[in-house]
Amino acid sequence: MNQNPPPDTGVVIATRNRADSLVRTLRHLLDLPERPEILVVDNASTDDTRSRLAREFPEVQVVALPRNRGALARTDGVRALRCRYVAFSDDDSWWAPGALKQAAELMDAYPRLGLVSARTLVGPDEGPDPLNDVLATSPLGPAGDLPGTQVLGFLACASVVRRSAYLEVGGFHPLLFFGARRPSSPMTSPHTAGA
Repeated sequence: MNQNPPPDTGVVIATRNRADSLVRTLRHLLDLPERPEILVVDNASTDDTRSRLAREFPEVQVVALPRNRGALARTDGVRALRCRYVAFSDDDSWWAPGALKQAAELMDAYPRLGLVSARTLVGPDEGPDPLNDVLATSPLGPAGDLPGTQVLGFLACASVVRRSAYLEVGGFHPLLFFGARRPSSPMTSPHTAGA
């Protein structure tokens, strides 16, 4: 019997036909000191995604969908995990060491906090994504009882959600089926927007 408690934070990745990129991302995530539980939701890939996951990453959970559900696949992943907090990654993004621990500490300290939106770094030079400033200067401003700035939207691959709150509101809406691919690979860091 495993004596180690499950991690506080798990990671959900939705993917479709991007095996090479996914493999790179999984290597980064498996090296994190937080050792999160990782779950990949495969959106009916027709490439070798599923066979590579089984062969190269037996420790990673896989939910294999019979059809492409787009962003809604993230909700299937959240339902399958039992962690208190869930971080999202894309198949070409990963979290910086310590970021998930910091997000969990914020969630623990602020029970009303439902989402942490991380600062995102992009490209080989890890420059700041322009969206960082947009989120940090949200017109909603800070809430007196929460850290950072309240946001109107967020970059899914740079967010950590409180699982119970996410499921309570129903997860991603079907209107979000299609998402735009970002031209460079984001890497999230442990800083919340506006913090």
